[in-house]
Amino acid sequence: MKNLLFSIIYVAMFVSCNATEKPVADKNEKIQTLNGYWQQHVNYQMEIDMDVDNFQYQGKQKLIYTNNSPDVLNRVYYHLYFNAFQPGSEMDVRSRTIQDPDSRVGDRISKLKPNEIGYIKVNSLKQNGKPIEHETVGTVLEVQLEKPIQPGEKVTFEMDFDAQVPIQIRRSGRNNKEGVALSMTQWYPKLAEYDDEGWHADPYIAREFHGVWGDFDVKLTIDKDYVVGGTGYLQGKPKVKSGKKTLHYKAPNVHDFTWAADPDFIHDTLNMPNGPTLNFYYKNDLDPEYLENWKKLQLDTAKLMAFFSQNVGQYPYQQYSVIQGGDGGMEYAMCTLITGKRKYGSLLGVTAHEMAHTWFQFLLATNESKHEWMDEGFTSYISNLAVSALSETKSDNPHYGSYRGYLALANSQYEQPLTTHADRYAYNQSYSISAYSKGAVFIAQLGYIIGKDNLDKTIKKYFKDFSFKHPKPMDFVRTAERITDLELDWYMIDFGQTTNKIDYGVKSVEGKSITLERIGLMPMPIDLSVTYTDGSSEDFYIPLQMMRGEKPTSATVLNDWAWAIPTYTFKTKNDIASIKIDSSELMADVNRDNNTYPKPE
Repeated sequence: MKNLLFSIIYVAMFVSCNATEKPVADKNEKIQTLNGYWQQHVNYQMEIDMDVDNFQYQGKQKLIYTNNSPDVLNRVYYHLYFNAFQPGSEMDVRSRTIQDPDSRVGDRISKLKPNEIGYIKVNSLKQNGKPIEHETVGTVLEVQLEKPIQPGEKVTFEMDFDAQVPIQIRRSGRNNKEGVALSMTQWYPKLAEYDDEGWHADPYIAREFHGVWGDFDVKLTIDKDYVVGGTGYLQGKPKVKSGKKTLHYKAPNVHDFTWAADPDFIHDTLNMPNGPTLNFYYKNDLDPEYLENWKKLQLDTAKLMAFFSQNVGQYPYQQYSVIQGGDGGMEYAMCTLITGKRKYGSLLGVTAHEMAHTWFQFLLATNESKHEWMDEGFTSYISNLAVSALSETKSDNPHYGSYRGYLALANSQYEQPLTTHADRYAYNQSYSISAYSKGAVFIAQLGYIIGKDNLDKTIKKYFKDFSFKHPKPMDFVRTAERITDLELDWYMIDFGQTTNKIDYGVKSVEGKSITLERIGLMPMPIDLSVTYTDGSSEDFYIPLQMMRGEKPTSATVLNDWAWAIPTYTFKTKNDIASIKIDSSELMADVNRDNNTYPKPE
């Protein structure tokens, strides 16, 4: 895939601020807000018995499901993610047929032996005490209800299941390349989300997740020598019996539950003033360089926590854990799993990125499969700002790497709209650049359109209004509209729903007259810098007519430019020496060569 430039920059930084703790948002099983918004609710109770010798476990799950929707539900669905790690699964076949497979997967699933695969087998399932029909179809359990669930009704599902942890393949698994015994992510039968768009029972093929908000009560029985970290709050001391211990965790108001375990974990804690408690789990047999990095990481993680709380919204839980495990870096409820054998800059950078996901996707719980760019892109945006604020050498555009990646994709033949489902990209690299880079450009460029101060206000208002919910793209755009009183739906349409390109240029200069042209299909307001022959300079702002207003600016404001008119002419007060469109380079113009006068040699 020549012409594509994969540009994902994991970053880390801090600012000094006092992180004041506030409780988790009030538990409210029936959430009603403006415009009739509702969301479902789950209450999980699970008892898990793990055999660390054969990597198999037995589970009992009691799930109380509240149907807050106005609809009668005739069926429900569960995700059985571990079933993806079997020869012939959709994940296996997709990995072997896509043109640029993820090197962490490749053809490895196809070669797994029976004792190496992953599976979740549902042995029995009851609805309000009565057995119900169910069928496992790949990574989804299809359930035919004994009785439809009425609007406002609560039902209780009881399930017995057996499972096997796969050899480390993707995010989850056993004995990863750094020797971590158990990385337990997406490990339990997880009820699929139902919202105003219907069921989201997507098969697990490669990408991200979506879950129902609720409460978890988990009792985990495991070998007594294993150190466990992850989601939730430990309830009292573990109970030890016959060489095993049972740990009891509760996690309020989350949409997932993750844990990791290893007998050689070191567990360090750092208590931030006014909370939360930070936990660090890492192997005691790491080389001295890596052990030192994990120690150094702890104070910087506290600074990161403070930064994100200040610049997005307050972290609401009592603890957060950074855990060695997985196959890269991946965010979960109250924790992240990351590989630990890294240079310090990489370790801190991945920690910063994954921690930022706590805000952008976990607390602002978009459907990652449909809106992956809001997850990865918004996280990349806030991380880019973080590294710029911390760095001794400041960048004029901290999002330069994101813009570079997006522009390489936009100028290739491989771009697909951001509305593409995360599993439907033709190339893995196209997905990555779209989600991480174009997603970051979406929010950074919005700052160019409405002004940086307005963007900062939008982010905080968006968090305030939509944390602990499932916001969609227009929720973010409408928040920006409410902050600015500007019309911005055109931006969502062109940059988010099409592959229309931004391309503006200086067409001609005659005396004091400047003519600009719109070459690409996508409309934008224009910032223009002019230097006169006498050495003075002047900044101009050309509003986009369909915005119905202007951003705050100190520049000279000209008449509106209507999109359908391809050229725009105006006169300056002095003779012109040079011109530049968008000196900030925050407008993602696909051809900057025509943005200046005289044109570059």
